[in-house]
Amino acid sequence: MYRQILSRIAAATLATTALVACETTTEQGTVGVQRSQLILVSSAEMEKAAATQYTQLISTETPKGNVNRDPKQSERVRGIAKRLIPQTAVFRKDAVDWKWEVNVLTSPEVNAWCMPGGKIAVYSGLIEKLQITDDELAAVMGHEISHALREHGRERASQQMAASAGASLAGAVADIFLPGSGQLATAGAGLGTQVGVLLPYSRVQETEADRMGVELAARAGYDPRAAIVLWQKMAKLSGGSASQSSLTAFLSTHPTNEARMKDLTEFSQKVLPLYEEARAKK
Repeated sequence: MYRQILSRIAAATLATTALVACETTTEQGTVGVQRSQLILVSSAEMEKAAATQYTQLISTETPKGNVNRDPKQSERVRGIAKRLIPQTAVFRKDAVDWKWEVNVLTSPEVNAWCMPGGKIAVYSGLIEKLQITDDELAAVMGHEISHALREHGRERASQQMAASAGASLAGAVADIFLPGSGQLATAGAGLGTQVGVLLPYSRVQETEADRMGVELAARAGYDPRAAIVLWQKMAKLSGGSASQSSLTAFLSTHPTNEARMKDLTEFSQKVLPLYEEARAKK
């Protein structure tokens, strides 16, 4: 939910720009994701801002030993990414040639994300606390990659700028990546505190990422039904007070558990033939 209501000036701006600013950023794929998106920010600007924050984060955490501390975890995550990334061409052909980067960050947070342009991070807490399987990890990573493919970050920045007359791109991007901070906060803080709620997407955007994510996983040869089990684990983990705080950022804007399970059940079945075809080729 946005912090400010559209002002009259912003509404007038939207009225004059909507005809040229509405587009869809991806092909429909088998899951049929299709929706016009308000886009007022260029991909180049968004990717540059994201890359800057990603570089700063990795540079800060590397000396602390928090980047790819466990070689087995890193190899596992990168192996899954290697299978998922070629499948992105189904939704947008240019994505295969993005400057992808995949790292595992040591943190108790149950989280993962993919910044615009293909900068991926998976937190060790996600792997360890969920005792996650490869199929489930593929579901998480496919979901996060889908946010980047669909350019939900750029869409959200555009919406924030439109909702606030005079808002700058820098301010909008900061609000998306680090709500409430306005900058990459690193001094004296843990990784989870630094990153905070990385990409607070809307429920519509989350549903799109769910659907596209199961298709990416299926095409890569991972069982799309694992997404259902994954979110069941998430719901169970968030039931305890201690775990709930670490999951708040990840789940705060996601659809309700009941709605998500119903949707994932439908769409995992829809892409099941893609999974079976991928498995047959091995």
